[in-house]
Amino acid sequence: MALTPNEADELLRALAHPARRDILRLCWHERQPAGALTEAAGLAAASVSEHLKVLRKAGLVVLHKQGTFRWYEASPTRVAALGEWLLSFEGDRHD
Repeated sequence: MALTPNEADELLRALAHPARRDILRLCWHERQPAGALTEAAGLAAASVSEHLKVLRKAGLVVLHKQGTFRWYEASPTRVAALGEWLLSFEGDRHD
């Protein structure tokens, strides 16, 4: 999946904050409930909620709802797309 420049910008902005990178890592291997992310990140619930909003908007995490529970899961395809976009610069390099 090729990214547009605007999509790449949005992903890079979302990953620019260390707390968002931490939250993405926490969701990488398995779905995590919001409460566990708050505890593991060591941040206030409102702060984690805002970071999750940015990550969701960028498509880096996906929200799953089960009754009153909210689970968050990383989207490896979006991360892979960003990686491919970054690797595309290799062909443009002139030493």
